Amino acid sequence: MSEQQQSLADLQHIKKMMERSSRFISLSGLSGVAAGTCALVGAAVAYPYVYGRKDIFINADTGYQLAMAGSYRVIVYSWLFWIAAFTFSAAVISAFIFTYIKSKKENIPLWGTTAKRLMINVAIPLIVGGLFLVKLIQSNDIGLIAPASLIFYGLALVNASKYSLNELRYLGYGQLILAVINLKFIGYGFYFWAIGFGVLHIVYGTIMWLKYERHNS
Repeated sequence: MSEQQQSLADLQHIKKMMERSSRFISLSGLSGVAAGTCALVGAAVAYPYVYGRKDIFINADTGYQLAMAGSYRVIVYSWLFWIAAFTFSAAVISAFIFTYIKSKKENIPLWGTTAKRLMINVAIPLIVGGLFLVKLIQSNDIGLIAPASLIFYGLALVNASKYSLNELRYLGYGQLILAVINLKFIGYGFYFWAIGFGVLHIVYGTIMWLKYERHNS
């Protein structure tokens, strides 16, 4: 190896070390694919409840009473709440598993200062957005739930991209664009939700896997 080649190799090594210290780069493309798949499965399960083919409430009498009273407790009496909870849990667990596998393969610590910063920047918009969504449900503004969830999730991704892969920002932009379009087509929020949390995640995850992980598989 010539001196110039050695210098280039050293620079690349230094660059990788700097990226590892300043950015969380263990996110696996397969995590995105898994999360998107979970979202589409959840959407398929929720479809008959969303469009009235099945009763949305686990206990109809209690559910309608709480809805008429404007109580936030109506949320936990809805099948949609539990479908969303299980879908979210499955997506998070599957994403964690693939990210854990990648971090082990690349010998990068899964939890550290950068990971903490990433989680904080994701959590803040999501927590605020969750509280806002609860208020929308209480106010019976059902049509705004899908675009609002896409907006807050998109902001969380853009915010978190400072501490992870740059491509994460474009996934966030995609969510925000979908949310804005959804505001023009309020009655189709379910489909925009499925596209944003399902299709976009699968497309993003596939691109990330092809770009960063395919040659190491």
